[in-house]
Amino acid sequence: MRRTMMKGKIHRATVTDSNLDYEGSITIDSHLLDKANIIPYEQVDIYNVTSGERFTTYAIRGEKDSGVICINGAAAHKARKGDIIIIATYAAFDEKELENFKPAKVYVDGANRIKSQLLQAVN
Repeated sequence: MRRTMMKGKIHRATVTDSNLDYEGSITIDSHLLDKANIIPYEQVDIYNVTSGERFTTYAIRGEKDSGVICINGAAAHKARKGDIIIIATYAAFDEKELENFKPAKVYVDGANRIKSQLLQAVN
């Protein structure tokens, strides 16, 4: 059996910008991407803590240590500058892989700087 598990997340990030005139996606500080085990063009689910909106898009790499969290394209209607969001990815694992599985969890402050993190461990 395979189970779909949260693979990584960036918890309570602050949206720094939204850009309707873009093809789509969310631009994320590359340092945060790396620490949350998210790669460019990977599907991400966004949970807007401020408004309750939920949507799916894909990640693109932003400038390292910039703190950028920019919602692009049509998704910009679902999150605005200043909103607090959770960015999560999921993956399917078999039972054996789950024995030592831990998701990568990155907790950030109001400037999207890492406060603490728990790193992923997979067999």
